[in-house]
Amino acid sequence: MRGLKDFPIEERPRLGEQLNQLRRLLEEQIEERLKALKAEKREKALNEERADITLPGSRWERGRIHPLTLVMDEIIDVFLGMGFEIARGPDIEDDYHNFEALNMPRDHPARDMQDTFFVARDRLLRTHTSPVQIRVMERRKPPLQIIAPGAVYRHDDDATHSPMFHQVEGFMVDRRIAFTDLKGVLTHFLRQIFREDTGVRFRPSFFPFTEPSAEIDIQCLLCSGKGSTAEQAACRVCKGSGWLEILGAGMIDPEVFRFVGYDPEKVSGFAFGMGVERIAMLKFGIEDIRLFFQNDMRFSRQFPSF
Repeated sequence: MRGLKDFPIEERPRLGEQLNQLRRLLEEQIEERLKALKAEKREKALNEERADITLPGSRWERGRIHPLTLVMDEIIDVFLGMGFEIARGPDIEDDYHNFEALNMPRDHPARDMQDTFFVARDRLLRTHTSPVQIRVMERRKPPLQIIAPGAVYRHDDDATHSPMFHQVEGFMVDRRIAFTDLKGVLTHFLRQIFREDTGVRFRPSFFPFTEPSAEIDIQCLLCSGKGSTAEQAACRVCKGSGWLEILGAGMIDPEVFRFVGYDPEKVSGFAFGMGVERIAMLKFGIEDIRLFFQNDMRFSRQFPSF
């Protein structure tokens, strides 16, 4: 076609028509050949990859409820049975709700224990579900009986700590709430989650947002509080102490009430917080928290499906 310019003008129309006919013929033959090659390839594939219809079919593997979900649901059910309601809050919190309103100002040493993930100035992945307590009390007036389950985040990673884990925060606020109410609620809860005869003890402790504060222990599930077993001189679970730390709690600090506009002379309340992974590890005898997050179906199949 490019060579037509080299021929006399009067011959170019005739030659151009002949060349167009030749081009259409070539295009048709190439298209037919391509179709034939594709058909040959498909036929070869069908012959080589023929399915054996006599083989048994593959089954869909039945899923399992994750052990953390099992334990979280069990915890929630116990508190719902005691009249608590569920509240939720954002995973990305501001500094005020995560720290300051919980009686932890910017220079408070308790912040060093949180190992915080900051995502922007004054924005962070919440280090506990306690900010939900502040958000609820900002919107509502007593009486309140709330639990706040959810994921929390801290810069920590080993056999007993994970960068993401789960907590259940709970609190009760009303007139004349006393430490005895806290003790009754948590003792009932722990004996429902573990065993009716589980020993429970309260040890003095410190939290910036509660006063007085306590750590709550349960009797070791393996040695029944004896500190040793028939197989070992010292119990491997409680390290011979006979007790296992399970959660922290205390009476809500008056300063926290002032942040949300409550009069601490008129109302009182208690708060508690627990790690779901910690309870699941004790209930199921799991020694490494990382097993919860490895997506290994062999691990999940060891737990009931419902």
